[in-house]
Amino acid sequence: MSEVAKERRTGASHVKSRKYHNVLGLVPARNLKVNGPISKKTRPPSPILKLLQGSLRPCHARTMSDGIREAGTLHGEGPPWSPIEVRAAMESASGPSIGVPEVRLSSATAGSRPMPVIGLGTAADPLDAVAMRSAVLEAIKLGYRHFDTASMYGSEEPLGEVLAEALGLGLVGSRAELFITSKLWSSDAHADRVVPALRKSLSNLQLDYLDLYLIHWPISCKPGSYTFPVDESDLMPMDFEAVWAAMEECQRLGLTKSIGVSNFSCKKLGNILSFAKILPTVNQVEMNPLWQQKKLREFCKANNIIITAFSPLGARGTNWGTNEVMENEFLKEIAKARGKSIAQVCLRWLYEQGVTFVMKSFNKERLKENLSIFNWELTEGDHEKIERIPQKKMMLKEEFVSAQGPFKSVEELWDGEL
Repeated sequence: MSEVAKERRTGASHVKSRKYHNVLGLVPARNLKVNGPISKKTRPPSPILKLLQGSLRPCHARTMSDGIREAGTLHGEGPPWSPIEVRAAMESASGPSIGVPEVRLSSATAGSRPMPVIGLGTAADPLDAVAMRSAVLEAIKLGYRHFDTASMYGSEEPLGEVLAEALGLGLVGSRAELFITSKLWSSDAHADRVVPALRKSLSNLQLDYLDLYLIHWPISCKPGSYTFPVDESDLMPMDFEAVWAAMEECQRLGLTKSIGVSNFSCKKLGNILSFAKILPTVNQVEMNPLWQQKKLREFCKANNIIITAFSPLGARGTNWGTNEVMENEFLKEIAKARGKSIAQVCLRWLYEQGVTFVMKSFNKERLKENLSIFNWELTEGDHEKIERIPQKKMMLKEEFVSAQGPFKSVEELWDGEL
């Protein structure tokens, strides 16, 4: 009998795939709500209630039921909960919220909030701030707690305003429930500009700290230039060691709980690892079934770095995106066979690779649909079909390639990982 069949036979939770367990240490979701009694048996209810309400987050739990049982024993409040009691507790949850698994970041400040595996991205061209505000409020109501922005997106200020509104309305209990990521733009990727740039982002967001701060691209440009595309004459090689030291200082100062990178190849990550005192926790990169990043995934797994996938659905409708993911015939076949949407198949596939992801949707129904990926699994046959999809990188970023700049070719920018 397979592991999954045994789990189901014994009633244990199978909210998360076994592949994901092998890659990351998950902690239970924070946003389930309890309405009414959990069990007719006489047991102290507080551990399970606290867990489902989000006040307990036991780590190293391999399943939701493991985490709940751990909560019941670590706090000395009665015997462990049985799988049946766990299921009863989860089935008694009310409201539209869906449990979102979370991951611990390896080099984060002690006591930091874990990162929800799914986040809402705010990169849009052009940015509709009104639509984004409405989407963030709706996402919070549905159970999203991870929000991704960047200084270059122009979305920090509207995101900060709507988060303050959500806190004021009581849609979020406290700042500690949120996980906020922002990014250092290339014109601030200079040793003396990193801390001031983060302070500016915090001011925009109306926050005292970030949960995660990333170097947006592995290239610097002329200080003070915030236009894109960057003028070729403004492109500059990054002093990786000096910039990373400044990122480490941001974490030491408490301005961010963890630090990482974005759009870094294995080679460039290896360079950071060779001198880092605080190791990068995340590498946010393009990844979807049409660009599976196998080499990078293996490298990051070996070095305890979490991958966060952007454009997990191909970013259809943007000036950098493609329709090819959502129109792929293999993915259409799998979606039809599973009774799921193509988007759900893509996100579930990422989840089963041990990858976190941020996706952008300002549509209420799609926001809800994208959360409904944690209680079913792709089959081995599904994975074999996805393995056969021809690979094609969508975002080459030729704008950073110049005969006068640090990268003379696309191959050099990506270190041949194309």
